[in-house]
Amino acid sequence: MEMIQIVGLGLLATILILIIKEQKPIFAFLLAAFTGITIFLFLIGKISAVIQILEDLAVKANINMIFLKTILKIIGIAYIAEFGAQIVRDAGQESIAAKIELSGKILIMVMAIPIVTVIIETVVKLLPA
Repeated sequence: MEMIQIVGLGLLATILILIIKEQKPIFAFLLAAFTGITIFLFLIGKISAVIQILEDLAVKANINMIFLKTILKIIGIAYIAEFGAQIVRDAGQESIAAKIELSGKILIMVMAIPIVTVIIETVVKLLPA
């Protein structure tokens, strides 16, 4: 049922944007951005529930919470970068959207260094001396 609401909101916004775009392009862009943000806010409760389940599973599996939090931050950066890039693309600014995506990739790489380091150290310990 929630997906029907999201699709309905998206279709309604799209129709309004197509109507408004000819007369007031800035309002069409603002409506598109507002719709995207509204859909994102609608999903925050679901995202929060997924994060809580992952944290519970990590505790049960005796996984270091630092790794889980880092992975969740990496996923968050990826989603936020994609979301921001799509909004900027809607405004017709492809080059800025590409820079947002590049920034997201670089931040993900920086945040992944501790995890990669632990993986490499573990592999080195497993190799015969």
